[in-house]
Amino acid sequence: MIPFSPPRVDQKIIDEVVDTLQSGWWTTGPKTKRFEKELTKYCGNRTTVAVSSATAGLELMLRWFGVKEGDEVIIPAYTYSATANVVCHLGAIPVMVDTQHDFNISPNEIAKHITIKTKVIMPVDIAGFPCDYNEIKQIIEEQKDKFVPNGPEQLKLGKILLLADAAHSVGARYKGSMSGAIADVSVFSFHAVKNLATAEGGAIAINLPEQFNRKEIYSYLCMLSLHGQSKDALAKTEKGGWRYDIIEPGYKCNMTDIQASIGLVELQRYEEETLKRRKEIFDRYSVALSKYEWADIPVAETEEKQSSYHIYLLRLNNFVELQRDQVIKEIFDKDVSVNVHFQPLPLLTAYKSREYKMEDYPKSFDNYQREITLPLYYSLTNEQVDQVIKVVVASVENVLNS
Repeated sequence: MIPFSPPRVDQKIIDEVVDTLQSGWWTTGPKTKRFEKELTKYCGNRTTVAVSSATAGLELMLRWFGVKEGDEVIIPAYTYSATANVVCHLGAIPVMVDTQHDFNISPNEIAKHITIKTKVIMPVDIAGFPCDYNEIKQIIEEQKDKFVPNGPEQLKLGKILLLADAAHSVGARYKGSMSGAIADVSVFSFHAVKNLATAEGGAIAINLPEQFNRKEIYSYLCMLSLHGQSKDALAKTEKGGWRYDIIEPGYKCNMTDIQASIGLVELQRYEEETLKRRKEIFDRYSVALSKYEWADIPVAETEEKQSSYHIYLLRLNNFVELQRDQVIKEIFDKDVSVNVHFQPLPLLTAYKSREYKMEDYPKSFDNYQREITLPLYYSLTNEQVDQVIKVVVASVENVLNS
């Protein structure tokens, strides 16, 4: 069986984790702080806060910006549930809009859905391919008069917050800028299946304008991610530093040094090894599958954008959901693991019960019902890639001829 997305584990990672274990410092400490600085340097944003997951990072930023019950946050209908869940946690309303052929949120649909309740736009870089950020920024500027600030951070920003769900897009580029330095704030995921994995984990890449004090924001988010405590464990190791305060009822979503150990190794080799190999695999799929009329090949590069090659979203032209599902079964029967990214939110019980209707998002459904995600990870060999291609071709043609 060719697996779908196993994490990369080699001696470098093992040695770094063992070094952390033997240091006696397992939780948030020097390696986490170093990982934050290295990420900031790599992405070119202003400051970075490491957290336990992208989901936690998104929710912390929404809370920092003062999003509350009744506010609206615009998100794509085509995304993983975490994008919408964090909005619901605050009692705010996820305003879902349709997507484009490239799977990303449609700027035209965003423009139609901005109201005086809109506080945040949260685009998602599906598969690591950047959204149309300049168009979204222009819409925010053009509809600035609709923004009704509520709270100090909203007053200071003076516009809708552009908060990128960049869970897939570490290393992606848009108009010469790295993901993390494009939106006001971007949030990465380092889950085990991501390009840059730390088992679990995430990071908030802050790129807010100059009127914001980045040190204050960094300190606040660190405090909020650790129960609202005024000192982290590292600070409390100083002589007489045991006393702390709880500034506000916070959360427990800090990154540990064990996680950061893996991240430091992965980040060091990310550009020259990880992205390079993922692009090779992506291109090998595209060259082979482009020979077939039924294959709708995903775009990974344009003049303005370069993907992080997180996942390979193959679509089958003129297929419906039932046919796609038959192809997936055939592929699994031939010992290749594939997936589907994603089931659009209105198909899920949590959001169907909130009266979101799939028929309101026709492009999202069309993308979904024709999509199969192929294996794409560093250790996948060329021989395995060729086997995946062979199996996919045979499975599609079996269904077409049945």
